[in-house]
Amino acid sequence: MSIRFDGRVVVITGAGSGLGKSYALHLAAHGARVVVNDRGGNVEGEGASQAPSQFVVEEIKKGGGEAVANFDDVSQVEGANSLIKQALDQFGTVDVLICNAGILRDKSFLKMSLDDFELVLRVHLLGAVYVTKAVFPVMKDKRYGRIVMTTSASGLYGNFGQTNYATAKLGIVGFMNSLKLEGLKYNIRINAVAPLAATRLAQGVFPEGIASRLKPELVTPLVAYLCSEQCEASGDIISAGAGSYSAVKIVESKGVRFGTEEEVTSEMIAAEYRDITKMEGATSFDDAQEQFASVLTRY
Repeated sequence: MSIRFDGRVVVITGAGSGLGKSYALHLAAHGARVVVNDRGGNVEGEGASQAPSQFVVEEIKKGGGEAVANFDDVSQVEGANSLIKQALDQFGTVDVLICNAGILRDKSFLKMSLDDFELVLRVHLLGAVYVTKAVFPVMKDKRYGRIVMTTSASGLYGNFGQTNYATAKLGIVGFMNSLKLEGLKYNIRINAVAPLAATRLAQGVFPEGIASRLKPELVTPLVAYLCSEQCEASGDIISAGAGSYSAVKIVESKGVRFGTEEEVTSEMIAAEYRDITKMEGATSFDDAQEQFASVLTRY
């Protein structure tokens, strides 16, 4: 099976460096026409420069590919709309959206300002929402679309000093879990990658010996597959890094059931808490309705 993107139009946010740049170069080399979005600010989201996006576009063109640079701020509704408008004006459609833009403002929660908390949510979570909102009607009308969201182990499992980032990243999973249901009948597939890579956002986090094994290029093949027409999965979360790829599931324990006619006390919960939280035989659900039915029919 040869996975190519000939004739496909791909929009990638945060594509001026790191993972986004790797995605852009790879997809362009496999036939995609790419809109390279990046504001060009620093890791904390300050400043702006057209250079990163322009550099990636020039590299794509030198390789014989087709690309255009975009500098809009996707954390603003107007910027997200402008990005998709440029893609439509330049290439006539959008087939693939990769939501990759992000910043960091790490601090312990007690020391973190609410401005820093909200800004990270706007860039990561609302940025993904705004761009998806702008592109979804295009994909609906053509009955085709592939969307890749970016989550993180910090959101899935927690990480000290990243309450803002973790909140945004797990919020993206909730957004995807519901939107996948709306996209199915239009052949729009939405999945999420939890990447582990030594990029600008992770600068100084990994020792040199480990950082050399966390190349963005080892995440890119997974994202390319999720973007492809060959991928029929929707709602998957895939962890990718250092050549390792695995699915992440939100699961529910078998739990304990008391009779609905009896009085349930806190003491009864305490006595059974170990069995309530025991994960042997845990189950994952495709949607909330399936989980609801499971509760009603359990035992």
